[in-house]
Amino acid sequence: MKNRKRRVELIVDLIKNHCIGSQEELSKMLSDNGYNVTQATLSRDLKMLKTTKVPTDRGTYMYILPDSNSIKDKLLASGQMSMNTNYQSGFISLEISGNIAVIKTRNGYASGLAYDIDVSRPPEILGTIAGTDTIFAVLREGLSYEQARELLSRFLPLDVKIPLY
Repeated sequence: MKNRKRRVELIVDLIKNHCIGSQEELSKMLSDNGYNVTQATLSRDLKMLKTTKVPTDRGTYMYILPDSNSIKDKLLASGQMSMNTNYQSGFISLEISGNIAVIKTRNGYASGLAYDIDVSRPPEILGTIAGTDTIFAVLREGLSYEQARELLSRFLPLDVKIPLY
């Protein structure tokens, strides 16, 4: 059991400090550190840790841990992002038309952000629909543009200008 605990701690450390895109890559890193594991064991460990794979701007994927704040640091270190991109929310832009807010995100980030909005249950937002990189949020009737922006600023970094490449 001690061996498993140390192995899982190493997996957490490796995921936090490296951009790891596959189980093969992680298995090799574990092997380099003296832990030879089968794919099934590694898969169980990743499931137990509730890891997720998120897309990068380079068209690849990488593992992250729940509530991980190290995504930005990992991508910066590997040269896969610029300093001006907001990687915590993946937010790119917001447009409001009537009682519909259209929120653009990086590829793969829309559903997580929509989930955060829905879970907080603000009474001014009736619901969200998320695609891969776009969220439609239905706003309660009578909400002004300024009120809508103020409300959404709880979830979005609206004071940050995100450059579009």
